[in-house]
Amino acid sequence: MLKTGKDHVASLQDGRQVTIDGTPAGDVTTHPAFRQTVQSVAKLYDFQSAPENVELMTFDTGDGARANRIWQLPRSFDELVERRKALVAWTELHGGFLGRAPDHVASCISGMVMGLPAFEAYDKERAGALESYYRYARDNELYLTYVIINPQADRSKAAHEQADPFLSAGVVDQDAEGLTIRGAKMLATGGIVANEVFVTCIQPLREGEERYAVSFAIPMNTKGLKVLSRKSYEAAASSVFDYPLASRFDENDAVLYFDDVKVPWDRVFINQDIKMTAAQFHATPAHVYQNYQAQIRLMVKMRFLAGIARKIAETNGIIAFPAVREALGQVSAQCTLVDALVHSMEVKGTHRNGYFVPDAATLYAAQVLTQQSYNAFIGSLRELAGGGLIMLPSSLADFADPETRALIGKTQQSPTTDSEGRVKFFKLAWDAIGSEFASRHTQYEMFYAGATFVTKNHAFRTFDWDSSTGLVNRMLDTYALDDELAHVKTAAE
Repeated sequence: MLKTGKDHVASLQDGRQVTIDGTPAGDVTTHPAFRQTVQSVAKLYDFQSAPENVELMTFDTGDGARANRIWQLPRSFDELVERRKALVAWTELHGGFLGRAPDHVASCISGMVMGLPAFEAYDKERAGALESYYRYARDNELYLTYVIINPQADRSKAAHEQADPFLSAGVVDQDAEGLTIRGAKMLATGGIVANEVFVTCIQPLREGEERYAVSFAIPMNTKGLKVLSRKSYEAAASSVFDYPLASRFDENDAVLYFDDVKVPWDRVFINQDIKMTAAQFHATPAHVYQNYQAQIRLMVKMRFLAGIARKIAETNGIIAFPAVREALGQVSAQCTLVDALVHSMEVKGTHRNGYFVPDAATLYAAQVLTQQSYNAFIGSLRELAGGGLIMLPSSLADFADPETRALIGKTQQSPTTDSEGRVKFFKLAWDAIGSEFASRHTQYEMFYAGATFVTKNHAFRTFDWDSSTGLVNRMLDTYALDDELAHVKTAAE
């Protein structure tokens, strides 16, 4: 039985300890800071379980059941493409504004399972725990978030050098039942509306930091797990009309604090091993697979934003202006570049352990380029919109007063729509590119994959340098100094 929206909402009513604005949130499905985002996530599950979408959104697990394609382990190029089509369909429901929708961390766990031999070489029991967890999460359609970086604190010091060695989450004890974890981790994007959290460290660790080198998954309502929410843009959104994105797609971000949380052994995939903590991402397809999903999401998001750009030009009656067409041409080129890179990752994919995995070099090139271009992309939309993003009615309440509504009708004119349509569209445009919610998204797109030096290093290590230098060396081999001197001597004689 496929998970529905109602099922997901019920699964979040589990007593999780969420704090916002200094008070316990209680039931996150009804709290004004989260309830509409909960419903947006619920719609994802309603979409995947609708009879007409089952073939698109799910696959046969091989045991007579079907599961969402976010958990699919493609054996061929065609299966990878079918999975991408499902991810695109899901992402279109939120325009790419749920950066940690259920398909992201599912891709990470799936990628690790595709690299299971690396875990088996490390510890067969831990590998078994990972494989069992994958099946459990898949069959129960869990929505996972993850926390994989440590609190910033004093960045000049390593985790174990901080004043409190348990500022960052680490193992404080272990026994026959499992590990006890104490400390904080970031950044549980989507965690408040997720079922479980995958906890590990993607940052480099060094000798002496073994206690932080763990990998495990636990429910969000685990005893001792405390969720510290950031400001809610949903709570600050006065209405859907005024903030159509912030009011419904604020996935939220949170710090997780582990107050001596007990993690049973069947949920532990790595135990205090620095080498394996790094290898889980890069000796398996995990890092590639999860970021391939992120590029699919960004591809859809940029299509959405390109639509915003076009409608700005149409709404303002400037679509025929040469400078505007030039600006839209730049927007379309950037949008098409991401689309092409996603498809290239698939075409250049290769088999690993019998699974078909997107091309790593193309993926990391996409990350470097999109990190650099996203700000400029948003800037292009801002330039097209001009003051239209600012000079809008204060809220939908202005339409309730007949006199004010009449004035809005006179001052908010457009050649393509009435005043209500113009205001409605520009409210959406502002929420996508100018509001506080939009600003958070710009920051997110710049850093979700890591700092720029991190993504550039991934691009460096996966590029085919031998092929490039081989071209240079073959050119160098076509001539020699002594031969050239001999030619000069012969010509002189």
